[in-house]
Amino acid sequence: MTWYEWTALCSLGFSLGTMLVYLIRLIRMGSPKDEAPPAGEVAPAVFYSMTGAMSPTKKESAYLHFPTYSAGILFHLGTFLSFFLFFLLWMQIPFPLFLRLLLSAFLVVTVACGVGILVKRMVKSELRSLSNPDDFLSNILVTLFQAGTILMMSLPEIRAYYFILASFLFLYIPVGKLRHLLYFFAARYQLGFFFGWRGVWPPK
Repeated sequence: MTWYEWTALCSLGFSLGTMLVYLIRLIRMGSPKDEAPPAGEVAPAVFYSMTGAMSPTKKESAYLHFPTYSAGILFHLGTFLSFFLFFLLWMQIPFPLFLRLLLSAFLVVTVACGVGILVKRMVKSELRSLSNPDDFLSNILVTLFQAGTILMMSLPEIRAYYFILASFLFLYIPVGKLRHLLYFFAARYQLGFFFGWRGVWPPK
């Protein structure tokens, strides 16, 4: 393997190792503590928190801003796909032309979604006032990674640049807001636990 491939894989190992430490820390903290007497069941509420409560019809921030919500969903799907393709590209598994064009077309859409979300954060004063450099850098790194995946599928000569970009992204995941790929689930569990304990979720 080349030095840049080793760099990307070591960066990925660092990222996974750090996230594992975060996960162990979360598990050791245990479930939230609630002094009120239980009025409902926690398990179905946590399940609802991860499923039905995520529906755009149940989230005010979603149904009032449905285009942005949809763009966010597509952007995340493009990210998951790019992570999967990273391993295939590293192993130099060939893509049939039709599949390459199909994947590239989808990623073009998700890159556009990422750019649109970034521009909206920059131009809308209420969003800009709530943002910090981490918000912008996280978006830029992920968007560039998706764009790099598109190019890498058709232009193998950019292989070094692609793996260097992947290295930056992997190193940033545990230290920036991209950690939410782990803490998202912890937050939804805590939310479901609270509303289940209080007998509010799942809705009757």
